[in-house]
Amino acid sequence: MAYLTELFSGTKSLFVGLGITIKEFVKPVVTVQYPRETIPMTPRYRGHIELVRDPESGGPKCIVCGMCQKACPSGCITVDGEKREGVKGKVLTLYRLDFTKCSLCGMCVESCKPGAIDFSKDYNLAGPSRAAYVFDLLKRLEEKR
Repeated sequence: MAYLTELFSGTKSLFVGLGITIKEFVKPVVTVQYPRETIPMTPRYRGHIELVRDPESGGPKCIVCGMCQKACPSGCITVDGEKREGVKGKVLTLYRLDFTKCSLCGMCVESCKPGAIDFSKDYNLAGPSRAAYVFDLLKRLEEKR
């Protein structure tokens, strides 16, 4: 008798599972076929940081104050500049981001008073090594022209 009860219970659970499978099988597909299709990026998405272009000069808005570097708890930002003759203030010569250390906390963006850095919308980052995630943001800004 116990054998028949167990057999009936197993058969019942099999049909319940098949019913769920058939019900889900006829529902519309919600999976995005990733390389060919992408979902729209939300406006609040925060990727790695990027330099903002100054609309007047066409160069970076950064004034090389170093506040982003000081505010970063991970120590992933390196900023360097030099004083050039005939130019008011320092000129940005290096802005490096080590994205392997970045925690995307946003402290650097908040501390930047001139608004020279912002979050990018890049989400498809892939690289063969850690060195691929060390970004020269000044060079990336110049390449976007």
